[in-house]
Amino acid sequence: MTRPEPGAAETARQVAAQGWTPVLAPALLLAPRPTTALPPAQALLLPSRAAARALTPRDNPDLPVLAVGEGTAAEARAQGFAQVTAADGDAASLTALVAATLRPAAGPLLLAVGEGYSTALAAALRALGFKVLRRVVYAATPATALPQAALAALTAGRVGSALFFSPRSATITAALLRDAGLAEICMTIEALALSPRIAAALAPFPWRCIRATSQPNPEALLALLGHRTPSD
Repeated sequence: MTRPEPGAAETARQVAAQGWTPVLAPALLLAPRPTTALPPAQALLLPSRAAARALTPRDNPDLPVLAVGEGTAAEARAQGFAQVTAADGDAASLTALVAATLRPAAGPLLLAVGEGYSTALAAALRALGFKVLRRVVYAATPATALPQAALAALTAGRVGSALFFSPRSATITAALLRDAGLAEICMTIEALALSPRIAAALAPFPWRCIRATSQPNPEALLALLGHRTPSD
């Protein structure tokens, strides 16, 4: 499981409930950055759960929030934002939601992102005529090695599936496996991707097979994994 914490713990519980043994190997280490009061904007855009976790409404709990998906929307509500609308789980659907519900003349959009993320989303919104205030609210640092528990499970041949939640995580994990001398072991592992874009990032590596969800949400990925049966 390559998802970073704290989302990894939640997914691990769900994987265990489906009968599997989760092995955590976060590809990224997320850390919020200090933020000041949010600048004036007609809406706050949250393209990830990590962005939602990094912010609080402070003096503006009624600031409209447009979240990339239901999971991110739930995080925003938990942080105290009162007006939250969810898109369908990817940047394209968030862009479409902005276009359908907001107007460029109503003021700028505040886009909260991780360091190095969502530049294409900002460009797409600006192409629609919106002024976008892109603010980095968390850092995502690549892991430098696989955890010992993951190395042990891989070496023992106990890993049957690997779950990937972003193209960057897929690329980093492939590099970590290669650096650990475990590339050939991947031929026994199916790679499960949260989207076709992530599957494309996995393609250069020799997985037993690659399967992608038809919709970009974690529940769909867990459905792709399925429940363990006695024969598994």
